[in-house]
Amino acid sequence: MQMEVLQGILIPFLGTTLGSACVLFMKKSLNPMLQRALTGFAAGVMVAASIWSLLIPAMEQSQSMGQWAFVPAAVGFWLGILFLLVLDRTVPHLHMNSNKAEGPESSLQKTTMLVLAVTLHNIPEGMAVGAAYAGYAAMGAASPAAALTLAIAIALQNVPEGAIVALPLRTAGAGKGRAFTGGVLSGAVEPLAAALTVLSAQLIVPALPWLLGFAAGAMLYVVAAELLPAPTGAGAAALAFALGFTVMMILDVALG
Repeated sequence: MQMEVLQGILIPFLGTTLGSACVLFMKKSLNPMLQRALTGFAAGVMVAASIWSLLIPAMEQSQSMGQWAFVPAAVGFWLGILFLLVLDRTVPHLHMNSNKAEGPESSLQKTTMLVLAVTLHNIPEGMAVGAAYAGYAAMGAASPAAALTLAIAIALQNVPEGAIVALPLRTAGAGKGRAFTGGVLSGAVEPLAAALTVLSAQLIVPALPWLLGFAAGAMLYVVAAELLPAPTGAGAAALAFALGFTVMMILDVALG
């Protein structure tokens, strides 16, 4: 089982590596329309994964709490939201097609902050895969097929993310090798976050529903604040999105 878990948490990293490899044979950056399409695809994958692979299993594992089964998922969800909000405010980063850096003022190069932006996105994705495999490792709380499906889905949306990092680095003057390495490194945080999540869940099995909710909240913060169009006040929009999502989740479980 340990080898299966290790292979599973490395699958998303493979997606980032494959996407970064495009810089070895492409000379230009991605077409803006294609970038928007790939970003929309990534948002769809993350929303679906947050619901079916994280929040629903979290509530299923808390069924003994009856109409309060939403509590671990909801609390973990908001901890994940706040965790990403703090990172968003404390780590300098720059998003694609933006000229204004976010976070504290920094003298870092534009391309470096772009890598940091994608790295921030990859943290919750790694945690999500780790949480799914933690559920599998923790007395079969999740099926291996479900964990593998999530890992493959994250890997698919990591392919364009790897390209979105590597190609601008190349355009900015970096050599092909350096641009490829930058893209790969932006995804290196995923297996690390996944491994830490697996270890945390194995140490405290009852915490698994909370960890699943945490990963879902972090992923949906990325979707609401960074992937969906929001001309101004992206952070406030993300919090409002999370509040509406939480209210509906609670009503569905408590009144269902």
